Order: sequence, then structure tokens, then C-alpha cells
Amino acid sequence: MTDTETAPALVPDFADAETDRVLAIICSKGSLDMAYPGLVLANAALGEGVQTHLFFTFWGLDMITKARMHHLQFSPVGNTAMHLPGHDGHIPQALTPLPGMTAAATRMMKRSIAELGVPEIPEFLDQIVAAGGHLWACRMSADMNGLTQADLREDVEDIISASDFIDKTAGAQLLFI
Repeated sequence: MTDTETAPALVPDFADAETDRVLAIICSKGSLDMAYPGLVLANAALGEGVQTHLFFTFWGLDMITKARMHHLQFSPVGNTAMHLPGHDGHIPQALTPLPGMTAAATRMMKRSIAELGVPEIPEFLDQIVAAGGHLWACRMSADMNGLTQADLREDVEDIISASDFIDKTAGAQLLFI
């Protein structure tokens, strides 16, 4: 190929819109700001008729652990993009470790999310399951945290290994969050 020639464009073939699409989302983080992206994507996929599986691993288990799921927080520490809603200026990083900043940032984020009509994490998971979504917990992460099925939401289908999740979602589009 010469300098003036270009490679042919690679265009994905989505074929028939009626295919049996499957989306597998690995939720690896348990902070409030990292919990929502996976749930929003899962909800959107279910709304489009896409079979959806969520695999909660490492700190993502906090989203489905009964004792923790109502207490997810957002920490501005290390988040250089942190700003007040409706303002362009960023919060100085020197202020973020001060006592009370995590609580204030969490309240602010929860308020902003509620104003958009987006439910809190447990209710969002209720909606996802009601729409046909599947919730799975990671065996290794559960063992590391001393968690059993009894510690998790009742609608978590099982605690499975990463290999089992890969088998269950063979051929799926995969997102790691």
C-alpha cells in the first residue's frame, strides 16, 4: 500500500437487529460514582431487549452486599475532575481529604442523581432484576471478604467463579467497570 492509498474501512456488521444479543458487565468497584455506570448500561441494554448479566467482583460486591449496599460513598480524594454541580471550577485537591468532604460529596452526588429521577443503587438493582437482568457474585471475591450467599441480596442468582461467568456469557459483549 502506498502513502496515498488508505486501508479499507472496517465497519462492524451488526446483522439483524433481532439477534440474541448478550451483554456481560463486570462491576469491580463499590464507590457510588463507579456503581452507576454499570447499572445505567445494564438498564439501557435490558430496555433494548439485550440479555444482561452483571458480575460483581472485588469492591463491586459492596453493591449487592446487604450490609453495605445502602452505604456506598463518593470520595473526592484523588478525583481531579471533582467540581460543584453547575460550576466549571474544580475543587482544590488540598481540600478533599478534610474531614466531612466524603460525606458532603456523597450527599451532593446522591442529590444530583435523585434530581434526574435515577433510583438509588438497591432500587436500581430491583428494577434491573425485574426487567430480566441476572446478578452474579464472584466466588474469589466473596471468599476474600468472608461473604456467603446469605450476606447478599436475595436476587443474586449465585456465587460463581470467573470461569463459570465466562461460560454463562459465552459470545457476549463484555464491559469491565
